[in-house]
Amino acid sequence: MKTSHAAHNSDYVAALYALKEADRLRSLKPRAGIDFASNDYLALATAPRIKNAISTALEAGTPIGAGGSRLLRGNCEEHEGLEAEAAKFFGAETALFFGGGYVANFAVLTTLPQRGDLLVLDSLVHASIHEGARAGRADFRINVHNDPESVESTISEWRAKGGVGRVWIVVESLYSMDGDFAPLKDLAVIAERHDAFLIIDEAHATGVYGEHGRGLTAPYERRENVLVVHTCGKALGAAGALVTTTRVLRDFLVNRCRPFIFATAPSPLMAVAVREALLILREEPERQTRLANLVALTHQEIRARGLRSPSDSQIVPYIVGDNARAMRLASALQARGFDIRGIRPPTVPEGTARLRISITLNVGEDNIRSMLDTLKEVTTGWSQ
Repeated sequence: MKTSHAAHNSDYVAALYALKEADRLRSLKPRAGIDFASNDYLALATAPRIKNAISTALEAGTPIGAGGSRLLRGNCEEHEGLEAEAAKFFGAETALFFGGGYVANFAVLTTLPQRGDLLVLDSLVHASIHEGARAGRADFRINVHNDPESVESTISEWRAKGGVGRVWIVVESLYSMDGDFAPLKDLAVIAERHDAFLIIDEAHATGVYGEHGRGLTAPYERRENVLVVHTCGKALGAAGALVTTTRVLRDFLVNRCRPFIFATAPSPLMAVAVREALLILREEPERQTRLANLVALTHQEIRARGLRSPSDSQIVPYIVGDNARAMRLASALQARGFDIRGIRPPTVPEGTARLRISITLNVGEDNIRSMLDTLKEVTTGWSQ
């Protein structure tokens, strides 16, 4: 007996309907309006220098695609050149280039922690970290956000119950939806005290913080127990991710990491783009300074209007709470020419739907003031 097309899809239709009823149904929308939504913090995604670097590479014969995995014919001089430059730039022993931040986090967490180890995850780490922990060999615990004491007690309790493996503490240096910073100094001390590894996702800090944009982990990069993921698709304006670590862990990843071994290598042209972005960070520090000034202005103007945000970084969450209300507010701002997106669970915890306002060099001071005036106007009108 044949099953109808509708029957094949009925479970998915029901799931989509449930999402709609909970005001959590997502859809793709084109770019429109002034950019307060992207992670292109330094406006490098359209930088002429990166365009020229790619054009020059093409003319010199660099292939568009790698044509295979890195362990086959896909290992190009552009990949190796980028990795050498990245290790030097970030102050690490070595670097390994992946196709994206999600796959890099997943790859690290499904390869390095072993059976009998413990992963200690901050509750607000990226979905890729949660997925890597669930798919990996090690046990894992979710800890109170940005609470070193919670990390300490989790490790101690696990040891007291017979845990004898390695501990891996996993955090973001700058959290992508709340815009707050991890207590890296305290966590580094805890990692040393418990002979643990510290894995730090620098996705939203690379290029923005630290000398020449080296990130918030620069003081820890050379430690044997520290591994860092530097995403290349945000402030660096390109795509991919660099894992900076020791040579031993890099060699282990090359030999045992299935997402690395069995994936076609990233485009050599993207390696060229990222390498040029690192040079721009060194040679054009004014980008970092200009962004810092815009961020400071934004928070000053937020306070002046009586608005509130729990952040002081370039990621500015405006907490609304209700899913539908957050999306209506985002739509109202979009209709007035500002590309601001609403963020709902499960991306953020239940009851914390929000606007995620991103400050980049794609906007100017007048854009920021105008956007905040509009936000104030719309929210005041709704509250009356």
